[in-house]
Amino acid sequence: MNPISEILVPIAICCVLPIMLVWFIVRKKMNETNQRTQIVLAAIEKNPEMDIEEIMKKISPKPKLLKEKLLTKLLWGCLATLLGIGLIGFGIFLGENQLGGTDDPLTAICFGLLSLGVGIAFLVNYFVGKKMLAKDIEAEEKSVTEQV
Repeated sequence: MNPISEILVPIAICCVLPIMLVWFIVRKKMNETNQRTQIVLAAIEKNPEMDIEEIMKKISPKPKLLKEKLLTKLLWGCLATLLGIGLIGFGIFLGENQLGGTDDPLTAICFGLLSLGVGIAFLVNYFVGKKMLAKDIEAEEKSVTEQV
């Protein structure tokens, strides 16, 4: 492998990629905000006596309920845990069958352990959050059902 690419690839993956992801996310949120602002301005121009708060409630994204947030953590916890188990199994398979070099099984096992740890953290967060927020979730569900 070229010595320059040995340096540029890790820099691109570790530095440039996260910066680009953050930039895209911020840009998307700014565009959504600008679109909502344009809608409100157009509505005000057509009918200046319109209630602005009501318009903003209708076009603004609804916040996620606590239960939805907890279920998202459960989903990511299960996915990361299964990915970690799969990578560890793949690394063991590579080591047993002596496929690849000496670093390949260790790399797969290291990434598997990392993913497994993240998955377990999400699952612990889900179960602890579920236990601690049980009363808040019930109250939130009652208020949602009353609004409907």
